[in-house]
Parts: sequence; C-alpha cells; structure tokens
Amino acid sequence: MNAQAKVLQFNHLSLLPIDSLAALFGSLVCLSLTPIFIRLSEYELGPNATIFNRFWIAAIAFGLVSQLLTVRRRKRKNETQIEPKEPHLAKAVKLLIADGVLLSIGLIFWSWSLTQTSIAHSSIMHNLVPIFTVLGAWLALSQTFNRRFILGMFVAICGSALLDINDLFSFKISEQLLGDLAALLSAIFFGIHPLIVQKLRTDLNPVTIMTWSSTTSALLLLPVVLITENQLFPSSLTGWLPVIAQGLVSQMLGIGLWAYCLKKLSAGFTSLVALFIPAISAIEGWVIFSENLNLSTLVSFLIILLGMYLAISSKSALNSEVESSH
Repeated sequence: MNAQAKVLQFNHLSLLPIDSLAALFGSLVCLSLTPIFIRLSEYELGPNATIFNRFWIAAIAFGLVSQLLTVRRRKRKNETQIEPKEPHLAKAVKLLIADGVLLSIGLIFWSWSLTQTSIAHSSIMHNLVPIFTVLGAWLALSQTFNRRFILGMFVAICGSALLDINDLFSFKISEQLLGDLAALLSAIFFGIHPLIVQKLRTDLNPVTIMTWSSTTSALLLLPVVLITENQLFPSSLTGWLPVIAQGLVSQMLGIGLWAYCLKKLSAGFTSLVALFIPAISAIEGWVIFSENLNLSTLVSFLIILLGMYLAISSKSALNSEVESSH
C-alpha cells in the first residue's frame, strides 16, 4: 500500500462515527446474552412463548421511553399544547408494520428450524444474513459495496462457520433439509430487517421504530403462541427474570442500539459485525455455564476480527448518506 492509499484509508477511518460504533458494540454484547436468557427461560416456557413475552415487554418499555422523551421535549420548548405527531410517521406506517412482521416471521422460522435440524446447521444458515442484507441493499436501494468490503464479509462468514464446523459434518443434511430451509428463510427475513430500519432512520428516531416493531411482532405472535404452546406466561419469579431480561436487554437495548447506529452505519456493515455474536455468546457460556471453549472458538474470533478490519476500512461501512455529506 503506497503512502497516498494509506492517507486515504486513514481519512476514511476518521469519518467513522464513534457514537454509532459504541452503540453497535453495546448492541452486540446485549444480543450475545440472548441464548443464555433463552436457556434459562426454557424451564417454564416454549420457544414461541418466550419470543412473544420478549416483544410485549419491549413494546411497553419502548412506549414508556417514547412518552418520557415527548414530555422532555415539551418541557424544553415550554409547550402547553399537545405536540403533533412526527410528520413522517404516517408515511412510514407500512414500513414500521413490515419490520415487525419480518422480525416475528424470521424468529418463528428460526425457532422451528431448531426443532428440525441441528444447532450447527441452523447457525450456519443463519450466518448468511449479511449476504442477503448486502444483496437487498444492492437490488432495492442501489447501494454499492467495494471489493474490500465483500472480501471482509466472506472472511467473517468463514470465521463464523468455524464455530460449528465439527458438529456440522456429523449430521446428514438430507434428514434435516426442512429445518435447514427454515433457517435459510429466517436469514432472508433478518437480512431485510436492517434495510428497513436504515430507511426508517432517515426520518424517525430508534425508539419510535422499535415501539412499532415490537408491538407488531407481539400481536402477530400471540395467536401462534395460543395455538402451539400450553403456557403463555412464566409461573414463577425465576421464570419471569430471564424473560424480562430478554425484553429489556436483548430487544430494548440490543435491537434498540442497533437501530440507533443504522443512522450513520450501513446495514450491510452492521449485519456483518453481528457475526461476532456467536463467538461472544460462546465465551459467555464458558464463563456462566462452564461450557467447553476450544481452540476453534478463538481462531473463529480472530478470523471474524480480520473480516471486520477489512470491512470497517472500506467506504461501504458508512451509510451512503453520511458519506456523501463529508
């Protein structure tokens, strides 16, 4: 790399928004705790009931935060009359509802796939999310991604696949085809989700987006839970704690911070960084549940880190609107 290229790369890195990167890192940590919360909640609830409780708790929490922010704005402006609704909200209702539908259907497919195929197969398929996000950004939003970003994406995906490589080849794919296809469909739905949020972040704040998304998801999941599950709510305090943690930590903080950073970071980049989540979860499982942590986990983490470096040093890491403003 010549001196001019190094200067250009340094200038690009200096444009990266620190607040959005910090929010993305916080989101990864919160989301990585989700498998632990799910495992703890499995003692009383089925997978669909767990997801439903996660969404309605988050919807209430986001709604309360939204009201607090509204009161704060009114006091700051010394307004006595009721503020009109956000001017762009009416135009965005369809996208807001669509985001909730995508999240709920994606989670239903993913949870069902885990009953039909191995965790390894499901994880491998689910790790394809960045591909569908990048493909969707290219087809629907006319976004372009340079070679450095694409290379970083495939390096990170390969690193993430190492986490489950041993288990992956110990099962017959033909016996688990439906589960694999369900996991692949969930990856498509989750791949579209950040594209919608990135579009919504142009006009709306993350609290408004996630209030609508969580509420829509909870309403859609309610009939599914009533049909497929015997129990809707936890029956003890120990059952409620991990469920509440999912709503407040995984959904409110994890997905909420994710939505915040999509104002300045590209959907493709944030989806790519999410490949860190399984590795972080593995480390947390080792700390909390004394699960085995082998060399492949460390190697996987380092390879994903290399992919992240290639991607973050690419211009494609920034939201195109932010990049064009500099």
